[in-house]
Amino acid sequence: MAKVRGVRGSDGRYVLIGLGGIGSNVLRGLVPFLYSVGRPATVLAVDGDAFEERNRGRMIFPRPGPKANVLAEELGPLYGDRVTILPVPRYVTARNAVGLIAERDVVFCQPDNHFTRRLVERRCRRLRDVTLITGGNDGVEDDKAGTYGSVHVYIRTRGRDVTAPPSRHHPEIGRPKDRPPTARGCSAAVAAGAAQLLVTNLAVASAMLGAFHAWRSGGLTYEDLALDVLLGRMAPVRAIGGRPPGVAAAAR
Repeated sequence: MAKVRGVRGSDGRYVLIGLGGIGSNVLRGLVPFLYSVGRPATVLAVDGDAFEERNRGRMIFPRPGPKANVLAEELGPLYGDRVTILPVPRYVTARNAVGLIAERDVVFCQPDNHFTRRLVERRCRRLRDVTLITGGNDGVEDDKAGTYGSVHVYIRTRGRDVTAPPSRHHPEIGRPKDRPPTARGCSAAVAAGAAQLLVTNLAVASAMLGAFHAWRSGGLTYEDLALDVLLGRMAPVRAIGGRPPGVAAAAR
């Protein structure tokens, strides 16, 4: 089975886009890991949203305020001698994506809207060397229990796709039906959206960090992963190159 190794020298800069229920946990796991590596690293914490008390049941924040700033204040004093956390309290747009996402970056993308995921993918597809790890989960609505999540790993090396972009297998990203968070009235729409489960957010964040570890260590064999915390399942959906994984069935 084909395996993919991380880009040499890519321990330098990481970009986290979306710092809500999933992203805040990715950041809290990634920063200690980078600290343990022993080499200096820079992490851009990107989110234009602010934490509100009504979300305390599914997010862990020490205080209300801009998510990027609050998390940088929390983690910076603990790990700042090796890991520099740069808060970017802004939403990603087509204009600022060029400055936020650069060659050889490792990007973790977990915003609460598909429009931003599509925008980030497009930026990554213009780069020669980049690794993009996206993660998301169903909310609790209609017939969904909110326990399902997925992770996709998109890798470009020397100007070629090693794995497929997320939109190839996830039409909700390829043709997003939602609006960018910068659009008028978007915050109200998000507030009225489906509730999320803390346990699913934690599971997706863990799966994203697991995919990062597999990539970095040279053992990544899949590009798409599915999980369901209710069923106790986590399994690859597609191996590198889009082939069926040949091992355990998908989580859903």
